[in-house]
Amino acid sequence: MAAKRVLLAKPRGYCAGVDRAVETVEKALELYGAPVYVRKEIVHNRHVVDTLRDKGAIFVEENEEVPPGSIVVFSAHGVAPEVHDQAEERNLKAIDATCPLVTKVHQEARRFARDDFDILLIGHEGHEEVIGTTGEAPENIQLVDGPDDVENVTVRDPSKVVWLSQTTLSVDETMETVDRLQKKLPLLQSPPSDDICYATQNRQQVVKEIAPECDLVLVVGSKNSSNSVRLVEVAVQAGAKDGHLIDFAHEIEEGWLDGVETVGLSSGASVPDNLVDDVLAFLSERGFGDVKEYEPVTEKLTFALPRELVKDMKAAASAQ
Repeated sequence: MAAKRVLLAKPRGYCAGVDRAVETVEKALELYGAPVYVRKEIVHNRHVVDTLRDKGAIFVEENEEVPPGSIVVFSAHGVAPEVHDQAEERNLKAIDATCPLVTKVHQEARRFARDDFDILLIGHEGHEEVIGTTGEAPENIQLVDGPDDVENVTVRDPSKVVWLSQTTLSVDETMETVDRLQKKLPLLQSPPSDDICYATQNRQQVVKEIAPECDLVLVVGSKNSSNSVRLVEVAVQAGAKDGHLIDFAHEIEEGWLDGVETVGLSSGASVPDNLVDDVLAFLSERGFGDVKEYEPVTEKLTFALPRELVKDMKAAASAQ
């Protein structure tokens, strides 16, 4: 029998937007002291949310749950303008940890709405990012939830229509949706630059490249993490015999490893490295000691912390 091995995908784990969002909550707790309120999950990962909760973050669904005058951090997925307005009404100090790549999509939505375009937003219904982007121009935006939803699209003027997308989608499925939209609406315009974020694209690309060699692909990530769910789908579509999404190593079922020689391993963009290390240790104990890291692209992007937070950090530093 061939040696058991692990093909470890890289890049994996934290993207620049998640790194910034998590650090925002940590720095806010250091600077202002607990509690710091966070509207929605700061990122879609159970372990990250639980760790921040232990440090003094209080996660709420809406601004109404935050006591007037408190500090509230908005999650990486972005919020609609009305959420900012509600925070002002409650006299909350809002720190916006929206990923800059999501902010870019919001700006595109506002710009095309100003020019009275119909905006076709490709994304998943109910996802926080989609809710936030739609809130920028609800009169102009309609959701297109995958290729099969194209037949339901109606527009006012076929010569004034543009597509935008959620940042964490499957690249291939999004392009299939766009192809169908273009057949239906030949004058459809595209966003000025790609909306699907670099990290989502990179993680999907490397999984796609290793999948054909894998009997099993494991993706570490939470079930409400769009980019993590997509990674499993991409792996299976690209030729992996099996694929599973797990939050923690102990969720791996022994039966999944029966007859398996090659395991592919990746993680969603909001997953800390230690959770991947736990999976490697679990696999090593079961004979998968040969680990080959596969890194076709390297990521160097970083984002500055939110302006509101940086300003207060500087003021605190000069007051010492």
